[in-house]
Amino acid sequence: MGTQPPDLGHNYFNYFTEIEEHFQRARGTSMFLLSPLDWALVESWKNAGVPLEAVLRGIDAAFEKWRSRKVKTQMVNSLAFCAQAVLTEAQIMAGAAPARERKESAPPFSLEELRAYLERNAASLPEGFEDTAAALRTLASSAEEHFADLESLERRLTVLEEKMLAGARSRQTEEAALRARQDLDRQLRPYRGKMTAEQLAMLEKQYLERSLLEGAGLPRLSLFYMR
Repeated sequence: MGTQPPDLGHNYFNYFTEIEEHFQRARGTSMFLLSPLDWALVESWKNAGVPLEAVLRGIDAAFEKWRSRKVKTQMVNSLAFCAQAVLTEAQIMAGAAPARERKESAPPFSLEELRAYLERNAASLPEGFEDTAAALRTLASSAEEHFADLESLERRLTVLEEKMLAGARSRQTEEAALRARQDLDRQLRPYRGKMTAEQLAMLEKQYLERSLLEGAGLPRLSLFYMR
C-alpha cells in the first residue's frame, strides 16, 4: 500500500486514543497499556494514511479470528497481532467504495489547550534546541490564527519535529543506537512473519525515531499527541 498523507479532519486528531481504546475493549482489559512498539505501529499507520475505520475493523477481525481458535496458547499482547488484518481492511476500503466526503467536526481540544500544548513543548526542550523552542513559542503566540487551520499547523509541526530529530540523531551515541535496534528486534521478532516488508520498514523507522526522541528527552510535537 502506497504512502499517502492522512486525512486531517478535526476528528482525526483522535486517531491514537480511538485505536488505543478500541484495542483495550477488544482485548477486554481496559487497563492494558500499549508498548513502545504498539505506538510506533500506530504512527506508521497514521503516516501511511490508513483510515481510522480500517484500523478499528482490523482489530475486530483479528480478535474474532483469535477467539474462534479452539486452542488459545496466549493472550493478544500487542497491536502487531492485528497488523495483517488492518492491512487487509485498508485494502478493502481503498478498492470497495469511492472516497467519502469529509465531515468536519469540532476539534477535540480548545484554543487554550492548543496554546498550552505549544508552550509546554517549548519549555520542555533541552539546551541545543533553542531554535525549535523559539518557533513553538511563536506558534503559541499566534495560536488563534493557527486554530482556524489545524492542517497547516500540523505541517509546520512536522517540519519542526524533523529538524529536532536530525539534531537528536547527531547527538546519539553508537551504543544508544545499538540498544534501540536490539530492543526493536527483540519486540518485533514474534511478528515479523505477519507483516510485509513495507510494513516492517515503516514500523522500524517509527520505533527508532520514537526511541531517539525519548532517549534525548524531547517531546512529540504533532497535534496527534494532544491526548
